[in-house]
Amino acid sequence: MDRPVARNDKLGEVLKKKKMKLLIVTVVEQFEKEILRLFKKANIESFSESHIDGYKNPTSMVRTASWFPSEKGGVESSLFFSFTEEENIEILFSLIREFNKNLETNNPIKAVVVPIEKYI
Repeated sequence: MDRPVARNDKLGEVLKKKKMKLLIVTVVEQFEKEILRLFKKANIESFSESHIDGYKNPTSMVRTASWFPSEKGGVESSLFFSFTEEENIEILFSLIREFNKNLETNNPIKAVVVPIEKYI
């Protein structure tokens, strides 16, 4: 007797067939428009964004630990994430590598990919 296929089972099948991955990208504020343009070129149309403060070393964090810091601690940045297909990620990584080659700053666009192990 076959058991009915649960909705999560169907989602899992889709994720496996399409080789979906979790893409995480960080970018300083000045490159937000660029990463959105690169997402579009890579056919990544569904994503989420969160504004964050980026820090490069622990001393920046210590300065902002007081109740009334005299200066802003971090660099205004954005964190993007998307559940997307592996082939789109490959295109995006190629575009990011090319973009980062021509930078005159030490704040390149950074991206990582996380495999989806479990889901609900």
